[in-house]
Amino acid sequence: MTLTQIRSFIAVTQHGGFTAAARALSMSQTTLTSQIQTLEQDHGVELFHRRGRRVELTALGVEFLPVARRMAGCEADAISMLHDSGTLKVGAVGPFHVTEMIEAYHGIHPRMHLSVKLGNSEEILRNLDEYSCDVGVVARAFEDARYFTQPYGSFPVIAFVAASHAFARRSSVTLQDLATQPLLMREPGSTTRRALEDAMDAAGLKPRVVMDIGSREALREAVARGLGVGTVSQAEYISDDRLRPLRIEGEPVETHIHVCCLSERRDSRLVSSFFTAVERCRRPGR
Repeated sequence: MTLTQIRSFIAVTQHGGFTAAARALSMSQTTLTSQIQTLEQDHGVELFHRRGRRVELTALGVEFLPVARRMAGCEADAISMLHDSGTLKVGAVGPFHVTEMIEAYHGIHPRMHLSVKLGNSEEILRNLDEYSCDVGVVARAFEDARYFTQPYGSFPVIAFVAASHAFARRSSVTLQDLATQPLLMREPGSTTRRALEDAMDAAGLKPRVVMDIGSREALREAVARGLGVGTVSQAEYISDDRLRPLRIEGEPVETHIHVCCLSERRDSRLVSSFFTAVERCRRPGR
């Protein structure tokens, strides 16, 4: 059994077929197919059901997959140990906090290649499970023994309005004020949205959400055009002459950023090096 065979097996599983897997690994489909066939023949097993162009894991393939991923993870650790080089794959819910983390990491490990993929927390956890990312920067802790989670910091949520809005001359608003306004929010499940909805629910208020918008950039443009009031983590607010930021009065409405990994990989050299770098870039009070 070779690491090339292991990588080929994982790639077919991740990409759902031999053609896509060969493309991802930059090898010919014939070579990749040969790697899988040799692995199966050498051990007298069947790892995939072939159904035309579709492939599905057999029961043994499903059982073997987490072992194969651990083996691939050990290879990455070995490369990092011997050369302080290789690739660290990071999943993050947004670009802002992860940028300062990778800046700190790059300062300590300048030869390491970093790959950053953005997505929601559920996608990041799935990528951790599949070993397609090594560490995740997520917006909440998870009560699941499969994951090790370390707090990074808490950040206040603010509101923001168009410069022409009636609130634009103010420096702050209350939750009661926001309950009277048409609110533009990220998709359900967004961390900022959940923080605001929880705070309003605790105050006995119901938000008037008139629009769900799937990106920060589109949300900012919609607010600038006067379509409603937006909210964002203060750390992610981008100054714009068309907008006015507003502090939310009362009990703090906050988002909480965490760094996580698979519990079984916490002591991996590659993964632990990221946690060490993150600890160094945390500012006092976080």
